[in-house]
Amino acid sequence: MTPKRILLVEDEESIRNTLRYNLAKEGFAVSEARTGTQALSEARRVRPDLVVLDLMLPELSGLEVCRILRQETSVPILILTAKDSEVDKVVGLQIGADDYVTKPFSLREILARITALLRRVELSTGSNNHPPPSDEVEVLGDFRLDRAARTVHVGDHELHLAPKEFDLLSFLLANAGRVQPRENIIQRVWGSNFFGERKTVDVHVRWLREKFEQFERMPFRITTVFGVGYRLDRLDHAVEARRQGAG
Repeated sequence: MTPKRILLVEDEESIRNTLRYNLAKEGFAVSEARTGTQALSEARRVRPDLVVLDLMLPELSGLEVCRILRQETSVPILILTAKDSEVDKVVGLQIGADDYVTKPFSLREILARITALLRRVELSTGSNNHPPPSDEVEVLGDFRLDRAARTVHVGDHELHLAPKEFDLLSFLLANAGRVQPRENIIQRVWGSNFFGERKTVDVHVRWLREKFEQFERMPFRITTVFGVGYRLDRLDHAVEARRQGAG
């Protein structure tokens, strides 16, 4: 079995060496970066299974690295932050980090969190955690979502979504008109082994809305139900959804 690859981004040599040694000892393949710019370059080169990301980096901050990585990939990101940096923790989670560990940390804790994040990814890619695929294609006017091909088109334009953005949109479309509490969305889209913050739902909804902004109009909107969750509403000008089977 190919070992999971961890990208370790840390500018303090002693911490980096300790983590590299212990991660390798646990059977992980480890790539390293010392600066924010190196982190982006290395992430694009090796395509890691998980990123351990310090927030205090030279050249480019860890928060900026996290923001850019999250736009490009759904790789799990575990941030390292100072014990008293509550703002950094919150901002990191808001821009897409999956979990955080505060310094000083124990090796046992960080290894446990890495293992949990990787396990969550494996489980979330299983069939039990994806939205029901009974209707493979959803068509609303010029909008088309194909679950089998995992593609989204608006007219002739293909809309590129990260894996969890696609899963979230697919789930909301399958349950159009019904309020979905954040807890239910996490259960159905991220899986029962998700250990991160509920705010990840809000972040992914925001990213979807931002991607829809480029179009003059969409045949639906994602409505916030304050204190509860979200509901996808088909708009009056939309053509009634036409669902087609895989065949």
